[in-house]
Amino acid sequence: MYLHGTSKINSRGHLEIGGCDVTDLAKEFGTPLYIVDEVLVRRRAREFMDAFRSTGLRHQVAYASKAFCVMAMCRIAEEEGMSLDVVSDGELYTALQAGFPAERIHFHGNNKTPDEILMALDANIGCFVVDNFIELQLLNALAGEKGKRVNVLLRITPGVEAHTHEYISTGQQDSKFGFDLGNGTAFRAVETALAQPNLKLLGVHSHIGSQIFEVEGFRMAVEKVAAFAIEVRDRLSETFAVINLGGGFGIRYVEGDTPLPVGQYVHAIADAIQSSCAAANYPLPEIWIEPGRSIVGDAGTTLYTVGTSKDIPGVRKYIAVDGGMTDNPRPALYESKYDAILANRADDPLVETVSVAGKACESGDMLIWDLNLPKVESGDLLAVFCTGAYNYAMASNYNRIRRPAVVFVKDGKADLVVARESHRDIVGNDIIPERLKKQAVTQ
Repeated sequence: MYLHGTSKINSRGHLEIGGCDVTDLAKEFGTPLYIVDEVLVRRRAREFMDAFRSTGLRHQVAYASKAFCVMAMCRIAEEEGMSLDVVSDGELYTALQAGFPAERIHFHGNNKTPDEILMALDANIGCFVVDNFIELQLLNALAGEKGKRVNVLLRITPGVEAHTHEYISTGQQDSKFGFDLGNGTAFRAVETALAQPNLKLLGVHSHIGSQIFEVEGFRMAVEKVAAFAIEVRDRLSETFAVINLGGGFGIRYVEGDTPLPVGQYVHAIADAIQSSCAAANYPLPEIWIEPGRSIVGDAGTTLYTVGTSKDIPGVRKYIAVDGGMTDNPRPALYESKYDAILANRADDPLVETVSVAGKACESGDMLIWDLNLPKVESGDLLAVFCTGAYNYAMASNYNRIRRPAVVFVKDGKADLVVARESHRDIVGNDIIPERLKKQAVTQ
């Protein structure tokens, strides 16, 4: 059994996270429940910050808020000295409501709307990561209307295919994101950006994918981006002040996952950029990266209550929990794997193999296949590990199931940071037209 961060099995045989017995958390907050180990979140953030400081390079480490965006998480990111990536007006609004410094916010996205751009301009965010020619023209026009000149990075696709699932691989040529490096589009984008009076081109951004366990893809991306920067300098006499190499650093979800120490990723990137720049006498740019999953992923645990079960002799035993694809769609989306234990009987011997089904009305609502557990009983608590990234962020109200609460745990104290949705929340935006309203029956 592999336990992350402050997680341990206490003297009662219960899972404990951040000094809090999860059985007590279930009684206080109900299930399903997202539990976030604050100590581990901060530890992961500091690993990146410390690793970059050790390289001596100018840098920004921006938390990719799409992984898990709530106001409390934005506060932690600021306290740890990080910048912040957002990809929508909702994430931007969350960050601003949390008091995150606007000048440290970077706005990504392949289809920013005019309203989103205007909102970001009014907030005076630090940088736009521009994805296409339409956005270049639109951003320049809107910035001009506001009397502003704004910082931009150009997102480029370097043609590096990371070893990851096709749905979360983004650096290859055939991608919805960015200006293509191989066919000359990226160079035309630089020329276009430089010609816009209301845009200040800082440099370029690339991202090769997610859940990456090796450094070679990052090295290749650095070499291609650096070669492009050198070409721009030689042909246009323009040097990039910033090179953003994205995120994608993997975490350990299950046995067999082999993420590298954070420092190994960072130093591979630093070594590659330093050698590429030195060889071409190119001034060292500031390096930005965007970890998201690797900050919050293994710090999250989802706690469920077991309900029904179905035993098919000679085939499979299913157990059903009170959540599922509505709070964790990743197994259904791209066959993601998770590990779990019975949180209230963690010391009991493993005696049966079960598959964990969710409660949504979908055959594909399966969280874990073939999990070894003690004899499972209705009412047991199942803790699924490493659910801190892209679980709450991607949760839905399918079947009108309410989204769970979120608690941060630290030093034996649990703080509610997102309240459980109520039935009133579920219908809060519904409107019944007058013609459909139930009429009083007259006698």
